[in-house]
Amino acid sequence: MEVQETRVQTDRVLTIPNILSMARLAGVPLFLWLILRPEFGGPKSDGWALLVLMLSGVTDYLDGKLARRWNQISSLGRLLDPAADRLYILSTLVGLTWREILPLWLTAALLAREAMLLVMVWILRRHGYPPPQVNFLGKAATFNLMCAFPLLLLSDGSGWLASLAAVFGWAFAGWGTTLYWWAGILYVVQVRRLVKADITAD
Repeated sequence: MEVQETRVQTDRVLTIPNILSMARLAGVPLFLWLILRPEFGGPKSDGWALLVLMLSGVTDYLDGKLARRWNQISSLGRLLDPAADRLYILSTLVGLTWREILPLWLTAALLAREAMLLVMVWILRRHGYPPPQVNFLGKAATFNLMCAFPLLLLSDGSGWLASLAAVFGWAFAGWGTTLYWWAGILYVVQVRRLVKADITAD
């Protein structure tokens, strides 16, 4: 089911929600650098990486909440928010896979879903449609994955806390991956219906 947005959109760029989304995007290379420092001979900076990831989650919640409350929903915001989500997921996949915290098969499954969605967006553009709107399932999938990744990063250690983080991290990762693909399949169905209606109309 799509998220139907009936509020008035604004063309303003410098709104608080958009600035928060831009800050999230700026944090992506910082997060990737922090998580990969040990691989290049630097000190382990997982604590700082976790902090950046947590701040990205807080700003992700706030930008949408404030945009709706202050009637500052914008076309730019609709692009920045999912872009930041995907870039954080991609950078986390790269970092955790490089450090062998995530298995290659899980990374491949998530990247395959992203590739499938890019093909759907390309098909929609060929038929003159904008990218599909974010649905509740996609948001739930992103939430689960953004919970899973910091927990799995925390599990790369020893002691009871690392063991507990591994249990919950893999639980969130399982749910997140399943929902991620489920949302992707719904996008495919949505695209198929739009394209079919377009062809029938012609």
